[in-house]
Amino acid sequence: MAGTKNHPYHILPPSIWPFVGSMSALFLTGGGVLWMHDNPYGKFVTIAGLLGVLVTMYSWWADVVRESRAGDHTPIVQLHLRYGMILFIASEVMFFLAWFWAFFDNALFPSAVESVGAQWPPKGTEVLDPFGWPLLNTLILLCSGTTVTWAHHALINGDREGLKKGLLATIILGVVFTGIQAYEYAHAPFAFVIPSGGNIYGSTFMMATGFHGAHVLIGTIFLIVCYIRAVKGDFTPQKHFGFEAAAWYWHFVDVVWLFLFVCIYVWGSWGAPVHG
Repeated sequence: MAGTKNHPYHILPPSIWPFVGSMSALFLTGGGVLWMHDNPYGKFVTIAGLLGVLVTMYSWWADVVRESRAGDHTPIVQLHLRYGMILFIASEVMFFLAWFWAFFDNALFPSAVESVGAQWPPKGTEVLDPFGWPLLNTLILLCSGTTVTWAHHALINGDREGLKKGLLATIILGVVFTGIQAYEYAHAPFAFVIPSGGNIYGSTFMMATGFHGAHVLIGTIFLIVCYIRAVKGDFTPQKHFGFEAAAWYWHFVDVVWLFLFVCIYVWGSWGAPVHG
């Protein structure tokens, strides 16, 4: 019979959000380049692109939630959502690999130019004490990994109060981590860019740790959305991929931070004078 669905897949209706998201990303990145080159319109193009990305994220994922509530996420669709999240995290691994590569390339083969002095960290560079705020942030993220796992197990076992408490605890820990990192950046003894008194150490340090901080912020927003949905009664022990994806993402940022702490904060600053 014409129009009868005889397959387990969900055929999506036409959506404008892929186009809006693509154009917003173009405005965001293009505007950023213009802004960095002191173009008078760069700031406004960047802000417009950022707003477009945020609207796309909200609207597109709201559509996905509605599809789930309508029963469109069949087992085969849920499997493919998992494949998509795995590939996304794999792409994020390669993204951070690039920043680790940049750091290690300069650390293992320091330039002989005067500003570096053939040593790492470059001569005259004071570093952050890795066993101060960075160690505290490490413990905070490790604790957040346990609380999000607590929430996951509570959900699987039908304990909705445990789910909400675990999510709320993880969100609080994520906010505290972000606050400490912002404080750390504000008091860092090195700058991000060379014109402000920085060097290659400051640039690679802040690009790697800064992008991780951005991912923690995004992950926190991800968990806040899950918390709101949990309060509204979403998620069941059998069907909760939205929460599961958030938990995967959170564990990913946990693992990345461990590598950042060991490689950049501890090993990368070994032998340099500690600030303060």
